[in-house]
Amino acid sequence: MRKITKVIACMLIPVFLLSSLGVTQAQATIQGPSTHAQSAALIDVTSGRILYSKDGDKELRIASLTKIMTAIVAIEHSKLDDKVKVSPTAFAKEGSSLYLKLGEEMTLENMLYGLMLRSGNDAASAIAEHVGGSEEGFVLLMNKKAEQIGLTHSHFMNPHGLDAEGHYSTANDLARLTAYALHNPVFKRIVATEDKSAPNPNESWEYSWHNKNKMLRMYEGADGVKTGYTKKAFRCLVSSATRNGQQLAAVTLNDGNDWNDHARMLDFGFEYFPLVEVAKQEQPVQNTDVVTGRGFWYPLAKSEEGSLTKKLILHENRGQSETEGKEQSTDPSFGLAGRIDMQLDGKLVGSIPVYRKGSYIPPEPKTEDATLGGIGDVSSWATAWRAVLSHLLSP
Repeated sequence: MRKITKVIACMLIPVFLLSSLGVTQAQATIQGPSTHAQSAALIDVTSGRILYSKDGDKELRIASLTKIMTAIVAIEHSKLDDKVKVSPTAFAKEGSSLYLKLGEEMTLENMLYGLMLRSGNDAASAIAEHVGGSEEGFVLLMNKKAEQIGLTHSHFMNPHGLDAEGHYSTANDLARLTAYALHNPVFKRIVATEDKSAPNPNESWEYSWHNKNKMLRMYEGADGVKTGYTKKAFRCLVSSATRNGQQLAAVTLNDGNDWNDHARMLDFGFEYFPLVEVAKQEQPVQNTDVVTGRGFWYPLAKSEEGSLTKKLILHENRGQSETEGKEQSTDPSFGLAGRIDMQLDGKLVGSIPVYRKGSYIPPEPKTEDATLGGIGDVSSWATAWRAVLSHLLSP
């Protein structure tokens, strides 16, 4: 079987964004916000585009921002209703704590709330031992996930973020990790919660946790994510906010004025890099018999809107028969006809599939409606799409 490729320039081209392709950084054509941070980054969550970075690849201690990775790994590898038992090594962990009792059991879901709202180090260790079999086993999962996401300047030594040699990340990596995690509906719900209560099996009163993240109360549209502090890392913060359907996440490391700096960073992103609708789902591609499989939104400065270059690439797999109808009947991709690539300043920022008119277009799952069991389905869907587009991207 041979593959014939046609490349056609297009006028109206939407893009299906792949996380592996969509992480681009805004050029320094717009003056970024001033911060007091040693390192900082701002990312658009939908696209993964870094909109602002200050020494964003500088490897630094990250304190309890570590727990972003702890939470997403736990969510992806376990069940929310699992009972997590507090072991002697998790009990009375130094630093911030939920003050869990030795041998106490709590659901993973409630422990995740305690982890992210009150930054419980005891919860972090208990979760790690439950999911990974030991803290060391869980750390292996953390570093594997970092590699999968493409965090090239991060390495984890523990699940809580207490200072340790070889435990570090960067503002850019944490921005990418946060954008990845916020696509998970369970994680997104937990970090946006201001107050949470949980049953206490040892007392007559319930646990009651108030989120340490003041941005939830200070900034309009704030919906996450995590605070952090140690004597060596100093103040660290990841915040997120959503306005007009656009979610941004800001990261600062070693910033003594982080609350105000984050407000300025988020304001900057919403003002100068709004999401622009490039095209709609099932939009006919001009002068062809194909339609787009997905719509696409991308954060663009006004000065960049004319810098997008778009290209339609059609693939035809021809076997024993040269007729198009028979070809489609044996094609495992059914009506999938190719892809559309989009470049910004010479960099590929995304790609969407295109389909023959009248063919079946698989619906995109709504992750916000997913349950824990559904998360795996969404992940499988994304994996399948990557496999199809990887096939189409090959020469």
